[in-house]
Amino acid sequence: MNFEKTTEKDSNYDNLENMSINEIITNINNEDKTVPIAVEKALPHIKALIEKVVEKLQKGGRLFYIGAGTSGRLGILDASECPPTFGVPHDLVIGLIAGGDNAIRKAVENAEDSLTQGYKDLLKHNISNNDIVIGIAASGTTPYVVSTLMKCNDEGIVTGCITCNKNSPLSLAAQFPIEVIVGPEFVTGSSRMKAGTAQKLVLNMITTSSMIRLGKIKGNKMVDMQLSNNKLVNRGTKMIIDELNISETEAQELLNRYGSVRKVIQKFKNGRDKENR
Repeated sequence: MNFEKTTEKDSNYDNLENMSINEIITNINNEDKTVPIAVEKALPHIKALIEKVVEKLQKGGRLFYIGAGTSGRLGILDASECPPTFGVPHDLVIGLIAGGDNAIRKAVENAEDSLTQGYKDLLKHNISNNDIVIGIAASGTTPYVVSTLMKCNDEGIVTGCITCNKNSPLSLAAQFPIEVIVGPEFVTGSSRMKAGTAQKLVLNMITTSSMIRLGKIKGNKMVDMQLSNNKLVNRGTKMIIDELNISETEAQELLNRYGSVRKVIQKFKNGRDKENR
């Protein structure tokens, strides 16, 4: 198979330093508009991976993201938002980055070049074939990620990937590859731009679809969200008002009593709360 790093190809634009700010942002915006179209072309493969993620999570497994640089940070971001959004345990979706937590803020030299550290990082979380591992790398060549998926395959662990080059080593290593071909970046090789946007869109799809299938959404509401600040408490109160057609005072009292939008709705609709009202 032919492999070409389209993410590294020379930009379609030149003399960026001579552009006005309006020209710069207009051209960036024009490039960004192409990303959802590229994602759309990959929907069949995204669906296949999500189905496998749901299967693993329903059986008690976990979802791991593993990446380096921007890709690793995006995986950590998506994983970290699952507990507050869907009320799931912090160890259900886990994001790992080459270089460890220090690399979230600052690049760790040569961390992405290791051929063994990725799987060692997974072993710290007692990885098993109950779990699923998704490698994220715009180039599809990051040694830390590719080697980890290959080792997972050897150990009978299901693997997927998100990359922005076709027929890359990462795609060939993954059992469920997703290739979103966004083409050259506005700034040559700056894959934090279109490629990063594409990865974020796909990650949104993976966890949101999976959590919906796991029953973590009712209607279109985040009924299992953690009530960790006033904004979310107010949102939860409004959900209860809309669902049960009761006053704000009643909704707040019920939410304070049960600490969960889902519990309030379930108990109220089952008539269990009537004794206490």
